[in-house]
Amino acid sequence: MRDYAEDRRPPGWGAPASLLAEARREGAYPVHAREAAVVLRAVRARSRREHAVLAVLAAVCVGALLAGAGVGAVGISPARIGQILLGLPAAAAARGTDAVILLQIRLPRVLVAGVTGASLAVAGALFQALFRNPLADPYILGASSGASLGAVVAIALALDLHLFGWGAVPLLAFAGALGTVWLVYRLARACTGRPSVLALILAGVAVGSFLSGLVSLIIYLLQDDRMHQAVFWMMGGFSGATWDQLAMAAPYLVGGMAVAIWLARDLDSLLLGEETAQHLGVRVEWTRRLVLSVGAFLTAVAVASGGVIGFVGLVVPHAVRMLGGPNHRYLVPASALGGAGLMILADLVARSLLAPMELPVGVVTALTGAPFFLYLLQARRSHRWM
Repeated sequence: MRDYAEDRRPPGWGAPASLLAEARREGAYPVHAREAAVVLRAVRARSRREHAVLAVLAAVCVGALLAGAGVGAVGISPARIGQILLGLPAAAAARGTDAVILLQIRLPRVLVAGVTGASLAVAGALFQALFRNPLADPYILGASSGASLGAVVAIALALDLHLFGWGAVPLLAFAGALGTVWLVYRLARACTGRPSVLALILAGVAVGSFLSGLVSLIIYLLQDDRMHQAVFWMMGGFSGATWDQLAMAAPYLVGGMAVAIWLARDLDSLLLGEETAQHLGVRVEWTRRLVLSVGAFLTAVAVASGGVIGFVGLVVPHAVRMLGGPNHRYLVPASALGGAGLMILADLVARSLLAPMELPVGVVTALTGAPFFLYLLQARRSHRWM
């Protein structure tokens, strides 16, 4: 047993300064050297697991990228892809057909799909942390309904707009998603004075349901050809992806991930509750606004690039959290890699399963994501969500 004098020793007594400093950088405050060593062993084990998961996800993402770029009516081997991208002389004979297919059709499509999937997954991770709800996804605040309304209006009016490489449909979808999230935030603030988590969710459900009704009404009144175009867009797809779309979407993903990683410690604290996070020094209201803004922009870009595609932002954060833990410095990049790989593979299945007919990507993610999500729930039955 420890005696009274030992209990009165100051925190960190007997532990080397470097050991204590490392433990406290990880958010732990051990009392004695033995406790510091135990904490650091756990931290280092967690770090090794996180790095291993990130390495595997990166390899899967690269494999999906090569498969998406190489598989099709005209097969292109990974070696030939590398030669074309590097401009090697050995690929000179293939600079005709293979290069055109790769550089003008498949590669922009695969990269846009990857950016879309990564954006949805990162937005899902942010919203799940903000709302402390494992069922939160990027569309929880009605962004999908707002984007669908904007896209359907553009299709119904046959608008001919072009800005930064985006046409009328993605432009109005982007504006509709952002406008809806802003409206939900203002309504939650107006009704409660302070936009609490519950008020945001309820306002999101109400606004989303209303906008979904408007979308259904407009589609019902459309002519057959435009109705089919609107329905197909709402199911999601990347058949018209271009380099300009990639140039528009990628900066939002990079910026959003940078902000999310910067807020990682605050997001970890929010998982403990807003009051606890505030006691830990987190500016809760400022953090909530910033997370909402980043998540809204990521969701808007994703919907504008690929339409309404479900389950990616819900399933991927769950899966990577199970594999590596809830630390957001790991969770954000892992979600991005997992979302990118999953979306690329879903797009590959969508255009290959019934070729030459192409399925909507949203159908593929729903048919595969729903059973997989049920499996995740079963696997986590004995574990507490974090």
